[in-house]
Amino acid sequence: MKSPRRSAADDSNTRTLLLDAAKDLMVEEGYAAVSSRRVATKAGTNAALVYYYFDSMDGLFLELFRRGAEQSLARQARVLSSAQPLWGLWDAAHDQSSNALTMEFIALANHRKSIRAEISSYSKKFRRMQLEVMSSVLETYGIDSQEWPPATIILMIAGISRFLLMEKAFDVDIGHADMVALVESHIRELEGERRTIHLALADLQD
Repeated sequence: MKSPRRSAADDSNTRTLLLDAAKDLMVEEGYAAVSSRRVATKAGTNAALVYYYFDSMDGLFLELFRRGAEQSLARQARVLSSAQPLWGLWDAAHDQSSNALTMEFIALANHRKSIRAEISSYSKKFRRMQLEVMSSVLETYGIDSQEWPPATIILMIAGISRFLLMEKAFDVDIGHADMVALVESHIRELEGERRTIHLALADLQD
């Protein structure tokens, strides 16, 4: 007797459940905790479906990374086109819930070449978008691109946020509040007070 055919909606829902379960495990316990059995259990299904939908654990990790990266690209496009792109870029880079997952993927990339290649590819997409927009934004703000090249400002924002997150993971926050205040004072000089919450937490956790 043949098994009943699964609908496209069923397939999509199951894939989403598996991806969401893998993401939760990575954020809560780290990438090493992500196994087909644990993902399936958290998703309320069986481990065989992980391989049915993604072929391998590497396939699952790649699909999860791509899903998050595409969502982040769309969010970045929105904040960079907003009235306060610097605030938007800082808020996105400084968000801990988003960065925690990114750090897990970076750690995973040390052991998975396919993940490393995907991170490299998407990182270049993010940087090109940032440079294209911020170059004209900073020119509008009267920033001398010779003294302050747009790439250096983008890297400082990303680098400071990433380093603060790494230290916080080890319970070190000495000087963090001062650093955040310093960065935000410079952004405030250019764009005024932060007028909107650029990225709602629920959006960041899609």
